Amino acid sequence: MSSSAEREELNELIGALLKCVTSLASKCGDTPAMRRLVNDAERILNGVDRLDIDVEELDTPRGLSPSVEMIQIPDTQYDIDFWRDADHEGVGGRSGA
Repeated sequence: MSSSAEREELNELIGALLKCVTSLASKCGDTPAMRRLVNDAERILNGVDRLDIDVEELDTPRGLSPSVEMIQIPDTQYDIDFWRDADHEGVGGRSGA
């Protein structure tokens, strides 16, 4: 994970984005498009703020906790009875229904 200085710089950049968007909104008026833009900038800022909370998860390789166990799924064929009453959607299916 990035250092705290990098996270702080990211917070500052997103804060600057929010400031610019808010300034633009004051010039363009309170329209649905501007409210969406302000909302998006705030959501990005909130996501960056959550990095401090999620930093431990992000430090784990591939986002998995060390306690996650992989389950092996065999690649053998299923017994034909498993599919006996299944409909074949898009492949003809059952007729006369």
